Amino acid sequence: MANLKEIRNRISSVESTMQITSAMKMVSAAKLKKAQDAIIQLRPYANKLTEILVNISESLDNSEENLFSTKREVKNILFVTVTSNRGLCGGFNSNIIKRTISLITEDYKNCNSSIISIGKKSSEYFSKNDFNVVSTHDDLYNEITFEGVSKIAEGIMNVFTDAKYDKVILVYNQFKNAATQIIMNENYLPVETPENQTTIIGDYIFEPSKEEIVQELIPKSLKTQLFKAILDSYASEHGARMTAMHKATDNANDLKDDLTLFYNKARQAAITSEILEIVGGAEALNG
Repeated sequence: MANLKEIRNRISSVESTMQITSAMKMVSAAKLKKAQDAIIQLRPYANKLTEILVNISESLDNSEENLFSTKREVKNILFVTVTSNRGLCGGFNSNIIKRTISLITEDYKNCNSSIISIGKKSSEYFSKNDFNVVSTHDDLYNEITFEGVSKIAEGIMNVFTDAKYDKVILVYNQFKNAATQIIMNENYLPVETPENQTTIIGDYIFEPSKEEIVQELIPKSLKTQLFKAILDSYASEHGARMTAMHKATDNANDLKDDLTLFYNKARQAAITSEILEIVGGAEALNG
């Protein structure tokens, strides 16, 4: 049985841990509000822009100008993984890594797979485990801006139009609420019509031509799609961390209560033992 000093030290250690987890929870809660507002405001715009993009690009499938909808036999595939730079957020990062590995080893096991990593957690894991990591963009989280994301999107679009890769997939956590994140493996390139969406092309006169509109609209839409994925992931990260730190604080509090009870029992046993020794000594003297 641990002595009283060891139990007091453990209680002190648990109390310190509780202070840290509680502080991290409050920090994430404050950042979550701003991140949640950003993704909620962007999502309707990004979804509508993607819908317009799909409708126009579908009518140009046979056009040489529509390079972003070119469908080729999938031999080389690029995964863009979005994780965080920091841990202590439950299964937030490990879920993305597991989904990416599953796609590489099962769904696309006959393809040459490469990875562009956004976030230190995925960068470190895939680099250490000998995956083909093309580039990392961990410093993006220092300041998330549309301009910074646009540079990454332009690089992805260039390698696709140059036929270095036949397919590009985004893997990220989509924000639903503070306690729930949805793991997404979303097709990025080539531009395709979603299964639950029908193409609606009316009898419109386009000015400028549809080809010129596509040349301007598709790159902008793809940049917005990647920006939305990163904002989704950022909001999900703080939601996951807030939830994880809340549970950690509750668990630490329960552990503290158990240790305090154990300490009181041990202290009571020690006092009882000392009383018995005193009484026994007094009886021996009287005898």
